[in-house]
Amino acid sequence: MRVHFHDDYVVDLPTGHAFPMRKFVCLRDILLREGLARAEDIVAPAEAPWELLRSAHSEDYLSKLRDGTLDAGEVRRLGLPWSPALVRRSRRATMGTLMAARAALANGIAANLAGGTHHACHDHGEGYCVINDVVVAIRALAAEGTAQRALVVDLDVHHGNGNAELLAGDAGAFTFSMHGERNYPLRKPPSDLDVGLADGTGDEGYLEALHSYLPVAFARSRPDIVFYLAGVDVVAGDRFGRLALTRAGLAARDRYVLGQARAHGVPVVLVLAGGYAPTPEATADLHATVHREAAALGMG
Repeated sequence: MRVHFHDDYVVDLPTGHAFPMRKFVCLRDILLREGLARAEDIVAPAEAPWELLRSAHSEDYLSKLRDGTLDAGEVRRLGLPWSPALVRRSRRATMGTLMAARAALANGIAANLAGGTHHACHDHGEGYCVINDVVVAIRALAAEGTAQRALVVDLDVHHGNGNAELLAGDAGAFTFSMHGERNYPLRKPPSDLDVGLADGTGDEGYLEALHSYLPVAFARSRPDIVFYLAGVDVVAGDRFGRLALTRAGLAARDRYVLGQARAHGVPVVLVLAGGYAPTPEATADLHATVHREAAALGMG
């Protein structure tokens, strides 16, 4: 499988910061160690051009990002300290998702070892999400004429409010978010299909809901491409998750999503989204699950 990664995906954060920044390089190392990716399959993305980012974000917000003029409230909402490295990282990760989408259209599946920043909205970033990579990629593919209907399968534990806002009314995109109903964000603009789950939902309830609603999303969207936000913050013990999936449940989730994409003959793009296990290494190991399931299904 073609995977996209750059050393710039990791930037320095203050000691004790909650975001597990090292998970990106840890995931790259796991994939290489387990033979789920070869060194020659890892592609380093360039920084996405600012013009490309305007398809999702306002000029005012992008100017503040570029110039480092976000005010204290905007930085607090973002949850990450501004730095040139953070901007560079976010632009590279966005380009990684677009490159993965192009590779998936050619080969059936591809991955970005970052991305899924689904809280980034038109005029601001929030919840550790600086630029909405999936929306930028969807708009770019539509402009290129390579994919006119995209399905966003967002299984991060947190509602994809940025995706819902930015893609509302877009006939070329269908947003499906299955998330913790009482979890962040407080305001949840409607996706095309939302499934809210109660705190403490475990494997049985989670998989029952997924099996009920994911086929509906495919039927209603008739996609040319699927963006799978395979967040692992649904697993029991996650710092911010409040759901209770086991590792076996996570694997079953990923296996079902990939199987549905294959059954419908639709290429799939894997992006990380969230995960806050006790260590970056443990978080990365959970993120590797979808890659292991893709390999087991012969999709890698």
